[in-house]
Amino acid sequence: MPAHNTLTLGPDRALYVGDLPPTGWHCHAAPVLLVGLSGRFALHLGPGVVESCHSALVDAGVEHLLDPRGEQVALMYLEPDSREARGLRRQFDQRGSVILDVAIPVGARSAMDGYLRHFDLHALLRLPWAPAAPLDARVLRSLQALRTPGDQRLLRDGLAAGVQLSSSRFNHLFRAEMGVSLRSYRVWSQVRLSMAGLATSPRLTDAALHGAFSDSAHFSRMFRQTFGMTPSSVLKPLKEVVLVP
Repeated sequence: MPAHNTLTLGPDRALYVGDLPPTGWHCHAAPVLLVGLSGRFALHLGPGVVESCHSALVDAGVEHLLDPRGEQVALMYLEPDSREARGLRRQFDQRGSVILDVAIPVGARSAMDGYLRHFDLHALLRLPWAPAAPLDARVLRSLQALRTPGDQRLLRDGLAAGVQLSSSRFNHLFRAEMGVSLRSYRVWSQVRLSMAGLATSPRLTDAALHGAFSDSAHFSRMFRQTFGMTPSSVLKPLKEVVLVP
């Protein structure tokens, strides 16, 4: 099937479908579901540790390398505060930070595309779900600020003061609630905002500005650190960028 590289971005989730080059080593502040749509892919988890699988669920902060081996893939990222990501915490705690062959078989591609497009993890995953505790209201307020275009440069002290906590206490609370550090999540939110900017302008320089990066070089470094690829290698071939509520 010819590739149709698409990017779909929602408030607490993102989906890439299509072809990808092999990535470098990378990690990001969000769990990701990897699905091989046309065959198995290789997932490198450390020196000499390579898994061949049809799907994998990788927790936030786990360094890995993805080699699609020429197959079409789907990558679904969940914001760590999303209901789905928080509901998966028990699975990561019990089964480890990488869970292999966790998705249903691809089968009919139209059905799989529908599950992916609607972010229907209950249909996609062969895992039990646990109810998620509500996110701490103070962390939620800080996330709203971090996700607002133009506010990503807020310093830790400013965010902490905004919820009436010391900087050290805020750092501890943020990591406890989100499972990732404030620093790593700030980079993640900036990169996400940059990609959302592609919905209105295909220029990578405009995307960098939309994410409040100092310049295109800074955006490129952070994108490569986050995804193990250059922005041009994955964003320029996109056929469609869709923002969903």
